[in-house]
Amino acid sequence: MTVALETVLLAVGPGDANRTDELSDALLEVAAPADATVVLAHVFTSDEYDEVLERLEFETGADVDPDEVAARHSTIRELRTALEEHGVEYEVRGTVGDHGPSIVDLALDVDADRVLVGGRRRSPAGKAVFGSTAQEVLLSSPCPVTFVRGEE
Repeated sequence: MTVALETVLLAVGPGDANRTDELSDALLEVAAPADATVVLAHVFTSDEYDEVLERLEFETGADVDPDEVAARHSTIRELRTALEEHGVEYEVRGTVGDHGPSIVDLALDVDADRVLVGGRRRSPAGKAVFGSTAQEVLLSSPCPVTFVRGEE
């Protein structure tokens, strides 16, 4: 039985800046044929969020929407460009919290049919274990998860 994909969540974080090509290829492979809507989500820890606010020169003390911060982040901008080139509908979400639980919460919030998360190539001994974020998402997600391995 094939499940129709209506919503695909791609969650990125600080470690994904060098694997946008792999992530966009995997995302397009899953979402484009299904004509699914993509939710591009950037998950920040509190410290990462504060650093990004400073780096992107948001007004100090202003109440800034995490969706706006995510939309201005370079990783999301690169992924948006790839989706726009292929005519894929998308929305951008930003959230602040622990990476794994925040991704699972976003998957529930957007009623995702598939979640994509990135990770890095590991040594032979490390191949049996995913990173803690990927592992938590794989074990706790309400829908199937695709792990996109980078070429690092």
